[in-house]
Amino acid sequence: MSSPAPAVSVVVPMHNEEGNAGALVREIAAALAGQAFEIVAVNDASKDGTLAELQAVKAEVAQLRIVSHRNNAGQSRAVRTGFMMARAPVVCTLDGDGQNPPADLPALIAQLTRDGAPGTLGMVGGERVGRQDSAWKKFASRLGNGIRKRLLNDEARDTGCGIKAMRRDAYLALPYFDHQHRFLPALMKREGYMVEFHPVSHRPRTAGTSKYTNIGRLFASISDIMGVMWLNSRSRQTGGWEES
Repeated sequence: MSSPAPAVSVVVPMHNEEGNAGALVREIAAALAGQAFEIVAVNDASKDGTLAELQAVKAEVAQLRIVSHRNNAGQSRAVRTGFMMARAPVVCTLDGDGQNPPADLPALIAQLTRDGAPGTLGMVGGERVGRQDSAWKKFASRLGNGIRKRLLNDEARDTGCGIKAMRRDAYLALPYFDHQHRFLPALMKREGYMVEFHPVSHRPRTAGTSKYTNIGRLFASISDIMGVMWLNSRSRQTGGWEES
């Protein structure tokens, strides 16, 4: 007999997050205790003990589902896989490195699902306060965010923040491409959805290493921004629709 569909799914992309995976799953479960939720951990072809760690914690956290890619496909593809597998109408994401405290999830969910929220509200994105990264990484992030915000007019100050709450149907309406997860506010607006933001906390990585370099991210971002600008230029809004 299948279990009833949850109200909230939490999608966590993970690649080589041994030492972070189990603790993060436990924290998410504690943060959402009392709610009908599931956790979809997407193991992006990790080569360390990430999968074994997830399988071990599944005995403690019944809401955990583990999905494993056969080939490494990157964070955006892992997020998309998680959304496709998610069973709830509200889907949250957070990074698998544990730097996004799950304790912030209820506030984002509450803002997205509040009474009186605009009918077109598709996403509430986190904005990190007191970011726990190196000075160089923070500088590069500010530079990239400033360029992206100016060119795309997406009103987002921190698209690199992994913790978000979204309507599943809104996300699945977006065009997909590699690195898509860094442009979700602009893509949401392109499809006619509203985006709001909420301050969230941030903490240092305690295990593993970052999967990105500042230089590599910068060059990828330039190409991606140009692509999103092209997508925006080809967008036409319907203003909604009626069936008769």
